Amino acid sequence: MVHNPILMAAEQDRLLTETVNKEGRKLFEFIRKRVPETEDAEDILQDVFIELTENLRVDNVIERVSGWMYRVARNKIADLFRKRRTESLEARYEKFNSDGEEGLGLNDLLPDASAGPEAQYARQVIMSELTLALDELPEEQKWVFVQNEIEERSFKELAEESGIPLNTLLSRKRYAVLFLRERLRELYDDMNG
Repeated sequence: MVHNPILMAAEQDRLLTETVNKEGRKLFEFIRKRVPETEDAEDILQDVFIELTENLRVDNVIERVSGWMYRVARNKIADLFRKRRTESLEARYEKFNSDGEEGLGLNDLLPDASAGPEAQYARQVIMSELTLALDELPEEQKWVFVQNEIEERSFKELAEESGIPLNTLLSRKRYAVLFLRERLRELYDDMNG
């Protein structure tokens, strides 16, 4: 079977144009939510499409183009974050893992927002991922975590208000923290490749 390179290139161009038109805006919004600078988001989007073009040009078959593009975008975002990181999240995770969840609040895991644009960026990325992870928690665990960590309410106060035993609240928060720790570990691993 003889392959006509001109027809193959035309088909690849058609597929690429169709993909950019169909997925471009959604993919840009996905990136923009995770990257504070519009210019950086545009660069990442362009890099994703360049990588897609390169893969199509060498005859790589991509089964699910949309999923592939989001995976590449996540990797590019992690690469950008890695370049801009000013402090080691590894030290924070070691502290978190060695101390456990007691006495270590959410703000202890986040970079100081006053430490400059890179720290603000890191904080936004982590908070974005934390928000997504919170939505995956069972409602009881999410409620306890948000009330205690974000609203800074005591377990005693929550127990009195809700009628839920203190130990049950502590247990629910512990499960939430364990889950969130794993999710943030995935983010950390992505950032530290």
